[in-house]
Amino acid sequence: MTELWNAYWPMILVAVAIGLIVGLVAFRRPKQKVTLSKTDAPVRPHMAAVTEERPVPSPLDHDGGGEGEGVGDEIAAAASDVVGQFVGAKVHSNLPGSHGVPDDLQRLKGVGPKLAGLLQERGLTRYEQIAALTPEEVTALDADLGAFKGRLTRDRVVEQAGFLARDDREGYEATFGKI
Repeated sequence: MTELWNAYWPMILVAVAIGLIVGLVAFRRPKQKVTLSKTDAPVRPHMAAVTEERPVPSPLDHDGGGEGEGVGDEIAAAASDVVGQFVGAKVHSNLPGSHGVPDDLQRLKGVGPKLAGLLQERGLTRYEQIAALTPEEVTALDADLGAFKGRLTRDRVVEQAGFLARDDREGYEATFGKI
């Protein structure tokens, strides 16, 4: 064994050196440039265009909702509609007033976080949409809400949404109390 080591030690040394160089190049972490802002929160260069409250809106975003503005969104919506019909899954309906920033549905009396989530799952994200529901749609939606069955009618959620959609705060507070 010592004869083998004595004969090949230069090649073994070169192989170990090459392995170390390849390992350092392949597994070395790139250094990140971090600077402190006035708020002492670290800011990385790739995060410079993002504000704390909300990302910078795209120039193509006309309604502020961030969805449905590109060809990719239209293709995805069309594909989900077609595939949904074949597999029998519920797909979104093109509800009027569904564009724009979603409203805070929890401002409606009787609507908590769980019910608001259920309504959003069914595509109801804005007061205008809820206010435009017909009595038949309310009955169908109500039957599909499980533990919250009857809540939409009992708490007059559609009527509340009508006031908030019109931005009639005084009328809302006169009918339902403080927001």
